[in-house]
Amino acid sequence: MRFKDKVAFITGGGRGIGETYARALAAEGAAVVLAEIDLPAAQAVAAAIAGTGARAMAVECDVADETSVDAAVARTVESLGGVDILINNAAKHLMEYAGKPTELPRAKWRLMLDVNVIGIVNCAAACRPSMRERGGGVIINQSSIAGFDPTTPYGISKLAVRGLVAALARELAPDGIRVYGIAPGPVDSPSAMADLPPALLEQFINRHQLIKRQGRMTDLVGAMLFFCSPEASFITGETLMIGGGYPLRV
Repeated sequence: MRFKDKVAFITGGGRGIGETYARALAAEGAAVVLAEIDLPAAQAVAAAIAGTGARAMAVECDVADETSVDAAVARTVESLGGVDILINNAAKHLMEYAGKPTELPRAKWRLMLDVNVIGIVNCAAACRPSMRERGGGVIINQSSIAGFDPTTPYGISKLAVRGLVAALARELAPDGIRVYGIAPGPVDSPSAMADLPPALLEQFINRHQLIKRQGRMTDLVGAMLFFCSPEASFITGETLMIGGGYPLRV
């Protein structure tokens, strides 16, 4: 129960990686807030987590809308006392964002950047005062190995997420807030599996990964819990790749 009395605000918490993170944090004592544009999905997950005896609540939140974010965080502070952990997980990530930069309609570009990049800024700014008042906190930005090979619109957005890890780490350090990035390879989230052609996934694993298996959402949990814990208290501004050995870097 190392996160007893801690409050975690998780965007995109109603499914996939966000839900996986929420369940893991709740299992170790945290109160979890599932901030989700799809409120019914978040409510279902919150009810399931609460059924285990943990504290969980759902709030409607569009991370691209500053007013929506501010309202969701304010409700969290009012109901649970504050925010200690922010996980910026909500993102646009389907195959339509993995093509050529000039071929993606500009409206799609703006939507993706509003969610994947500006959404992180909105959430960090909204949670900062509460974290500062509580003596510090942790922010985790969900990046991607695509951000290490930024040749698609999605990859470019995730390169920007890596930049925000470093920039926010510098800005928020005086408030005792540590900032990290997690950059997964292809994992078995329902949305990714529904969108990614199986033959393309198999080819990627065999051609690029050193560990020749499908990544799992649970493969990310250990790193997330470590970053949220005092064990990582001398680390900030780092992005960790969890991609089965791809891409390698020195």
